[in-house]
Amino acid sequence: MNWTLIKAVALLTASNVFMTFAWYAHLKELKARPWFIAAVMSWGIAFFEYLLQVPANRIGSETLSLPQLKIIQEVITLSVFIPFVLFYMKQPLKWDYLWACLCMGGAVYFIFRK
Repeated sequence: MNWTLIKAVALLTASNVFMTFAWYAHLKELKARPWFIAAVMSWGIAFFEYLLQVPANRIGSETLSLPQLKIIQEVITLSVFIPFVLFYMKQPLKWDYLWACLCMGGAVYFIFRK
């Protein structure tokens, strides 16, 4: 088992939760507030994202190429974003989410094939 990869994926997943909230939660929670308040709140959340993302990328780069690391990050982003959209933002499930996941699966295949 590749513990370096597991640590990187776990940290990237946690960082993506913070970043998803930093980027999109203000659309629900702060919609009536001025945009600059939402920006400051988002920056505050993003600070914690960076505390996880930077070590995750450093750890991940020990065993993965930069393109592999990026594709993993994108898959994680989609894996975090879909539940966020469904459960937090209360938007309906769409078939497009499945097609997007299939495209990301193709990206993973091509970036990791020998």
